[in-house]
Amino acid sequence: MSAWHAKRTEEVLKELGTGRRSGLSEAEAGKRLGRYGRNELEHQEPDGMLRRFLAQMRDPMILVLLAAAILSLLASGGEDWIDAVIILVIVVVNAIISISQEDSAEKALEALRNMSAPLAKVIRDGGLRRVETALLVPGDILQLEAGDLVPADARVLEAHSLKADESSMTGESVPVSKEACGALPADTPLGDRRNMLLSATVITGGNCTCVVTGTGMDTEVGRIAGMLMEEGDGETPLQRKMAEISKTLSFVCLCVCAVMFGVGLLQGKELLDMFMTAVSLAVAAIPEGLPAIVTIVLALGVQRMVKRGAIVKRLPAVETLGCAGVICSDKTGTLTQNKMTVVDIWTIGGRHRQECLTIGALCNDTVLTYSPGGEIATAGDPTEAALAAAAWREGLDKNELEWSQPRRAELPFDSERKLMSTVHPLAGGGFRVMVKGAPDVLLDRCRTALGRVGKTPLNGPLRRDILRANEDMAQRALRVLGTAYQDIPALPERLDSDVLERGLTFVGLAGMMDPPRPEVKRAVEQCYGAGIRPVMITGDHRLTALAIAKELGIFRPGDLAVTGEDLDFMPQEMLEQDVEKFSVYARVSPEHKMRIVKAWQKRGKVVAMTGDGVNDAPALKAADIGCAMGLSGTDVAKGASDMILTDDNFATIVSAVEQGRGIYANIKKAIHYLLSCNIGEIITIFFATVLDFAQMPLVPVQLLWLNLVTDSLPALALGMEPVEEGIMKERPRAAHESLFAHGFAFRLAWQGAMVGLLTLAAYMLGEYVLGTPGAADGVANTMAFATLTMCQLFHAFDVRSEHHSLLHIGIFSNKAMNKAFLVGMAMQLAVLCLPPLQLVFDTVPLDAAEWACVLALAAAPVVICEIGKRWGRREGFHPASSGRR
Repeated sequence: MSAWHAKRTEEVLKELGTGRRSGLSEAEAGKRLGRYGRNELEHQEPDGMLRRFLAQMRDPMILVLLAAAILSLLASGGEDWIDAVIILVIVVVNAIISISQEDSAEKALEALRNMSAPLAKVIRDGGLRRVETALLVPGDILQLEAGDLVPADARVLEAHSLKADESSMTGESVPVSKEACGALPADTPLGDRRNMLLSATVITGGNCTCVVTGTGMDTEVGRIAGMLMEEGDGETPLQRKMAEISKTLSFVCLCVCAVMFGVGLLQGKELLDMFMTAVSLAVAAIPEGLPAIVTIVLALGVQRMVKRGAIVKRLPAVETLGCAGVICSDKTGTLTQNKMTVVDIWTIGGRHRQECLTIGALCNDTVLTYSPGGEIATAGDPTEAALAAAAWREGLDKNELEWSQPRRAELPFDSERKLMSTVHPLAGGGFRVMVKGAPDVLLDRCRTALGRVGKTPLNGPLRRDILRANEDMAQRALRVLGTAYQDIPALPERLDSDVLERGLTFVGLAGMMDPPRPEVKRAVEQCYGAGIRPVMITGDHRLTALAIAKELGIFRPGDLAVTGEDLDFMPQEMLEQDVEKFSVYARVSPEHKMRIVKAWQKRGKVVAMTGDGVNDAPALKAADIGCAMGLSGTDVAKGASDMILTDDNFATIVSAVEQGRGIYANIKKAIHYLLSCNIGEIITIFFATVLDFAQMPLVPVQLLWLNLVTDSLPALALGMEPVEEGIMKERPRAAHESLFAHGFAFRLAWQGAMVGLLTLAAYMLGEYVLGTPGAADGVANTMAFATLTMCQLFHAFDVRSEHHSLLHIGIFSNKAMNKAFLVGMAMQLAVLCLPPLQLVFDTVPLDAAEWACVLALAAAPVVICEIGKRWGRREGFHPASSGRR
């Protein structure tokens, strides 16, 4: 892409082969259309529905589930098909959910393609005509005015009070002035190229003639579209964890089943019986409900987050937030209120504040309207709107002032003069010229100043005081405007700057800024407490960004700030090495944002990125979790993101991180519960086989029933646990950290062994103590079946918190868990006590002593796990540390 901003105007026209007045001929435009293509963004055709569905089937967990469905049918001889149907339904539902949410990149590109005006005014063959924007070519001469959407990148040839809103491309919070200046340095940042117009931005004031320099994919917005197409969808940490569980679980189950099958054959047992038992164990050991449970837990988390102002587009993104270690945030509208506000008025001696605000309100094109609640609304330039609102707050209604002092003449703002003037009648006769503009320019046109006792000559010391006040405001990153006036007896015949803007009386300075959101400072403190690094990335100027970052606590002692220009000379390897030193990035381009995100990812951090503009879209897509602004965000940004903030608030992201951590903890609890119970089942069957019990503690149909009762409702109830206290005092977990780290594998092992040994104890009591040895009357089998099922239902309460006691979190505080326990217990008691079901599930009635043993053994995990938690707390394990500090 040529550096058109760095060439002289005539050089640009010559290189593009066009005429300033005549433009291109229709014939030449047709040739160039064939050479450059239509002024549209490229896009990739999406795969068909069948291909996308089959792609979902390659997931390791899905393959395991499909195998489980087949094994379930084999285990029952094809008669018990319900389990297989449930598995297949889970597979299909998960595939549909994934397909419906995987089109974010295509939606982003579609929004980019639609960000063009349908027709543009073009000079061709020396005449002005309207042409479809898709047919524009490099070399076309465009005419644009206020309200027009810029249809292609263009070099400004002529401009009159031209302003453009480039916030979607550069992040600049207020409209920027454009002019037909000469060549700029080649390394001029995108936001400072005042002689260029960018495709997909909006003309907010004035008019211009410009020459098209780039169309379609050769524009700045086209470059962004290309970056979006190149950036694929990466796996979330949760998806990696699920793949890890699938592989580990499949391998362990198959090994145990194979060993058990082999041992049984060596012991001379029936081949078919051992095959059926091994298959049943495999079905029971594989938690086929896990993907559905994870999806439901994520969906519940999404519902909670909507109430807090965050809409999640991709379910796994909810959990990804929980391990975010860096939040790269845009400044305007996210950290700030996105509303320019006058925060300081300076006048000599502080005596002429009202006069300063009156000039600010009258020398002003803002439209002021009233809302039913007595508030005001402003429409117009943000700087002028801030002045009108400041006057209103101090009792000066712009509309009333204009009614009493109507505007009789004006000199509009000009980027060369840097001033605006309006003329208003005075009550006693004559007129007052009211002027506002850049303080240094204004001072050069003033002879006097309103001092402590009225007008005084603008001498050297007084001038220095004014300049010092201006410098003080500038150092605080305020946008400063000076106000002045002069009284004239009559309207002059010639209205120009030399007549109206000379011999002025200086009144005061107005300093304004886009103030920080009040709740963000606390959210930033919460980030640091949670081990999350907040970073500001903005297209605004360095001084402005630093002032806001310091006030919010983002920029701390020892931190560094860097500009996009600095990054241009910094190799990526150096940025990756030093990225932790920088907390503020100013005047950055889309490429810079991508580089910053990837540098943090190279350091092993999970990165959340916020943004609202077209220029943010590539970084939003590259980040682990992209957060677009719902109020101010463009469709492109929303399409490229994983989450949309409905209130455009940084504090909402921090709240979402807390929810994400809670959701991951709940998913982990569900996995903990399912795997520890499955380990108990495997241990029970495995040791019964190896020790050559007279009969198996569990028959295949009981294993399948057990799977239905314990693998669903209790696991779902664990997903509804509230966020545990202290979760935002933990360090974020590493993205590639194993699910089985920090003692999790050990807890699974000993708790699974506990469940299995308690079940074997129930069998031994039924076989050798309470029953008649060798009677094969089914008592031992029924006791083992009852104990294993009920033991798992009780164990669900233990898993509600890894470290806190049940008494601390409240035994009955999770209503969903209480209901799941009661439903599961009722289902199990029906199988154990109702004669028709006893016949189906090979159970027999138990007497009081046998029931007492079953209930004591089933409830034992609660006592054992409470002792284990107490020991863990005594040894120094705490949820706020848990090995991650």
